[in-house]
Amino acid sequence: MNFSGTIASDFMKLANIPVSKRPSLINFAATDFITLRNSLIDYAKAVYPRDYTGFVESDLGMMFLELVAYMGSVMSMKADMLANENFLATATQRASVKKLLELVGVQMKGPLSSAADVKITSPVEVTGNITIAAADRTIETTSPEDGGVLTYTLYKVVNGVVDTINTGGNIILYPVEGQGTPVTIFENVVIQEGTLVKDSGSFAATEAVKTIKLTQGSIVEGSIQVYTTGPDSTKNGAFVEVPNVFFASGASDKIFEVLYDDNYTATIVFGDGSVGVSPDDTSNYEVFYRVGGGTRGNIGKDIINNTIPGTINTLADSLAITNTSKATGGADAETLEHAKRYAPLTFRRQDRLVTLEDYSVFANTFISTFGTIGKATAATRQAYSSANVIDIYVLEKASDMQLQRATTNFKTQLLTAISKKRMATDDVVIVDGLIRTLDLVTTIRIDREEEKNQDQIKAKVRDKIMSYMNVDNRDFGQDFIVSELNRQIFEVDEVRISTVDNIEGSLTIDFNEIIQLNNLTINVSLID
Repeated sequence: MNFSGTIASDFMKLANIPVSKRPSLINFAATDFITLRNSLIDYAKAVYPRDYTGFVESDLGMMFLELVAYMGSVMSMKADMLANENFLATATQRASVKKLLELVGVQMKGPLSSAADVKITSPVEVTGNITIAAADRTIETTSPEDGGVLTYTLYKVVNGVVDTINTGGNIILYPVEGQGTPVTIFENVVIQEGTLVKDSGSFAATEAVKTIKLTQGSIVEGSIQVYTTGPDSTKNGAFVEVPNVFFASGASDKIFEVLYDDNYTATIVFGDGSVGVSPDDTSNYEVFYRVGGGTRGNIGKDIINNTIPGTINTLADSLAITNTSKATGGADAETLEHAKRYAPLTFRRQDRLVTLEDYSVFANTFISTFGTIGKATAATRQAYSSANVIDIYVLEKASDMQLQRATTNFKTQLLTAISKKRMATDDVVIVDGLIRTLDLVTTIRIDREEEKNQDQIKAKVRDKIMSYMNVDNRDFGQDFIVSELNRQIFEVDEVRISTVDNIEGSLTIDFNEIIQLNNLTINVSLID
């Protein structure tokens, strides 16, 4: 380290210079390491021109200066990150987005489980009913997606509705008429993915607002069922889940709200007696829910070929069970991108359907037991009399995350949900959206010296194209523009020139169509 002169003398010289003519010693815009380092050097030269002159890389003073610059860049980065996490548009952490949305009463959606129709077959003729014990309602199979174990729970269907009231008990099935020889077939049975869990306990008398902390994580959205019992251990009715318990209509409403943490472990919140029923201090509770969910449960038809025990005419026999339809509806927890896009619109909608945007947002965030919404849009067809015809164009998301036509059950369930919130003057029709498949052939040009890395470069380009063409990033009526795709490809530093060989300029589509990538071919050309 090289010191000479006196520090005091240099400060006195600086103090005697008018403020307007003093050198700019502090760069408040410096945030990165290099800029901070250079700013510190300039500061040292201005303030200590004679006292320190050791500005060589090997000098000990430079080491300390660079350490300060490093710490400054790290602190600046963390300050920027903290600031970004306070705003929905810039937040990147799930916990931050979740908390910001909860401020406006919007919950991020958790994992959804798949469901499929099943057929149960008896090896002998049965004239009466069969009973499947609670312990035997669990069906396991191997996931084609990851090779792990998939667990499903067996439910029966009554008048077209899945009977989930007797969640933890036995179920009684009746044979299909006219199908008793040589085997007996039992239909109107479904399986829903997820392991059935039961939590029980008693309320704390000291709680003004009663809560229940569930024991398991990865809880399937919408699967929680709550019952309370009195001192005589008799059921006094089921509670109904609502988005916000404090929006209940009165003190007699048996409702609860579910608050999820980042692991989708749930806390159940009841009313306070003024808004929503408050369970008695002497009550016990039973909570049934499923754990699991996700796209891995969307198995194909006939994947399940299991046997289950059942009581047939008081004799124990093995029953064959097969899924007669593919399992649909399984979805992973809501992505940050989806939540940031639709949550503000959901808040703006205020739980009613008035504008076309309201209908579109409702459909795009709809949770169905018969499939997973892929894309939706709304359009006014015409006006007649006192009513408007509103077409809701929908597509489901398949197990491979591509789009497909929605099933009849999915569309019926969506229409039923919309009918409860629509304007009385609106007639709503659920319509199949159209998929425009696209084959892409693109050529990238790279420097010849990068020839040995062309496989890695192609992989980078493929990732860029797949991200740009991902159905989650595209909307109905969104044209395909070659220049926009090339802009994404040019983010790969090694690419010098990019062309789309089979499309010129743009591809225009209708309002009820959406583009979906079918085949992708990437060619590489070398530049000398």
